[in-house]
Amino acid sequence: MHLQREIEEQPAVIARLLDEQRETVTHIAAAIRQFDPAYICIAARGTSDNAARYAAYLFGAHLGLTVALSTPSLHTLYEAPPNLSRALTIGVSQSGQAEDVRRVLQDARDQGGLTLAITNHLDSPMAQTAAHHLHLMAGDEISIAATKTYTAQLTSFAMLCAALSNDASLLDTLAELPGYLRGVIEQSAVIPAWAERYRYMDQFAVIGRGYNYATAFEISLKVKELCYISGEGYSEADFRHGPIAVIGQGFPVMLVAPTGKTTPVIRDLIDKLDEKSAETLIISDAEGLLNRATKAMPMPPVPEWLSPVVAVVPGQIFAMQQALVRGYEVDSPRGLSKVTITE
Repeated sequence: MHLQREIEEQPAVIARLLDEQRETVTHIAAAIRQFDPAYICIAARGTSDNAARYAAYLFGAHLGLTVALSTPSLHTLYEAPPNLSRALTIGVSQSGQAEDVRRVLQDARDQGGLTLAITNHLDSPMAQTAAHHLHLMAGDEISIAATKTYTAQLTSFAMLCAALSNDASLLDTLAELPGYLRGVIEQSAVIPAWAERYRYMDQFAVIGRGYNYATAFEISLKVKELCYISGEGYSEADFRHGPIAVIGQGFPVMLVAPTGKTTPVIRDLIDKLDEKSAETLIISDAEGLLNRATKAMPMPPVPEWLSPVVAVVPGQIFAMQQALVRGYEVDSPRGLSKVTITE
């Protein structure tokens, strides 16, 4: 089963990325400093768009830079690209073949902006279009559901942030990522034992906030891709503004809750979900939160700014196990292909 192997490869992939792309990241960071962008614009689709959500928090919190998520249709369908001449425009794609994302890079470069492609293929159209390319070093990813390329994208953004910040402590922490990933894979060995409990769920919600807003969206996408059921990712704050009304007894809610600034508000939300008798599946390193879960999904303690790289793994494994107990094809979900080209 390719998906399981690719999930288990993530520690090695991230170790290779940190080692072999360090000089490239240093070179790109120098070019960014010289250009001195007014803001960052990130173009992506699907899983890569979820990685961009993480970057918005990362670059905002550590670099004070505004991050905008691109609207590629303005560049293709409407042929009305916005002014990106003072932006660092980053295109993100596993395959590097997303034509609408490539067009964003091309328009930004034509306008005099600085461009960077982050892909898993050195010779991809996006890599050839941008002024700079950061290779994910993930190797072949055969399963349609992206796992190791996603965590490599997150790590690429974290490497770039650390290089631009000149904060030695951030660089030191990055070196610990492979160990954190090995730890969470070991701790997630408990998930298959209770996956059968959710075999018949037909709707769900995944909640995160801050850095892990991205994680909520990515886990939701993985479950939908592999299990064909309806579910959404939400910010904890947005969830309270209406969607919480759908929660009733037995409704499965996954909460991404590593220790950090969001802990108090997530704890309060758990109180509200308990009042509604929801099923809470909690991804956390905090014993106090895990002990309150219907089903606990433990992870190692990780600095909050890097926690999305680690916290997504229990969600990947949960989605895979749900597909297995339902008898679905894990590596090739129906109606999907590995490379989706949108224009």
